[in-house]
Amino acid sequence: MQFLQWIVALLLIAGCSAGPQNVLLLLADDAGFESGAYLNKFCQTPNLDALAKRGLLFNNAFTSVSSCSPSRSQLLTGQAGHSSGMYGLHQGVHHFNVLPETGSLPNLIRDLSGGRILSGIIGKKHVGAANNFRFDFEQTEEQHSINQIGRNITRMKEYARQFLKQAKDEKKPFFLMVGFHDPHRCGHITPQFGEFCERWGSGEEGMGSIPDWKPIYYDWHNLDVPAWLPNTDVVRQELAAQYMTISRLDQGVGLMLKELEAAGVADQTLVIYTSDNGPPFPGGRTNLYEHGIRSPLIISSPNKKDRHHEATAAMVSLLDIYPSVLDALQIPQPNDTKIVGRSILPVLREEPPIKESDSVFGSHSYHEVTMAYPMRMVRNRRYKLIHNINYWADFPIDQDFYTSPTFQQILNATLEKQTLPCIVPCCSTTSDPMGAVRH
Repeated sequence: MQFLQWIVALLLIAGCSAGPQNVLLLLADDAGFESGAYLNKFCQTPNLDALAKRGLLFNNAFTSVSSCSPSRSQLLTGQAGHSSGMYGLHQGVHHFNVLPETGSLPNLIRDLSGGRILSGIIGKKHVGAANNFRFDFEQTEEQHSINQIGRNITRMKEYARQFLKQAKDEKKPFFLMVGFHDPHRCGHITPQFGEFCERWGSGEEGMGSIPDWKPIYYDWHNLDVPAWLPNTDVVRQELAAQYMTISRLDQGVGLMLKELEAAGVADQTLVIYTSDNGPPFPGGRTNLYEHGIRSPLIISSPNKKDRHHEATAAMVSLLDIYPSVLDALQIPQPNDTKIVGRSILPVLREEPPIKESDSVFGSHSYHEVTMAYPMRMVRNRRYKLIHNINYWADFPIDQDFYTSPTFQQILNATLEKQTLPCIVPCCSTTSDPMGAVRH
């Protein structure tokens, strides 16, 4: 009996000798599929494209909610917004927080590992309350202005270097979340920097400079307009500004990956890139239509046996990120019926069979505190059902959209009963201002 126990102990030690992987979660703010990896032929994203070649690209990834704070909460709690209590935006007058008993990745990692795994966040955090999301290392909008910590990729790089040095000095595996603020709109707050803050830090007169950013200027005349937006010059000009900030995001991603290499941990780190919700255009963010919830997702594994330079058709939700991080860190998932996601890591090893029952779910209630419009959704590979619970109410438009040139053009055309040129019939006068045809 003692001999058998000794053998079992040796097997357990051998099985655990590799230890947990590190995890780097790179999160964009309102980014869609504006990258070469997702076949956008205009927006230059060499770093995201390289990451996709080293990893697995997901073609069927979806957020469960199309609003910033609830989406970030889903990543960190594994719960939908109606379950965690994070119904809408966290900041300012909106003041949405998770319920007091809600757990999160940083708290769980610290408690279950006994402090043996280091957690950190750099950039946009945008969730609360603070006690529910306590990272060991924090450099966010709670300590800095949002542009300085979310768009200044040089400053973000320096904090990443500090975090990785701390992890190395303390000999700890880590979970690091980097929240970029690009390509979020800023025109209604700081219009002097452009509609997407595309000129902030560009080196132009009065704009300041970000040393590691090499701005890319796009000629809006030559851009193709996505089929779900009006085919107008106003939209092209906005796309050019958005692409400029996407390129800043991409260069920031490249800096983070270089810091992993410089710290000597690139071959021990699982890298996840995604976005909190769809792009900040009408028909995108703040609803459960396809362009609001469909998400880019690239996962690059250091394990040579995992899939690389491939794409997958697996149906996954951003609710799956929570159990995936725990899986990579070898931390058991708590027995909580509110956590509905499943680890994505098995998809990195083998393509799952396609089943008719493959489904993802969505739950959207607010964005800003005045924007009550509860929506619920189930989507499988063939169909999507959206239940607008308060369907007789007008759909609310948030500040970013309302003041944007694209929305104003759609709104004015609707009021004046004019027809805008479209690639598909998405924006005629029979459409509502959010771009969705009424049936």
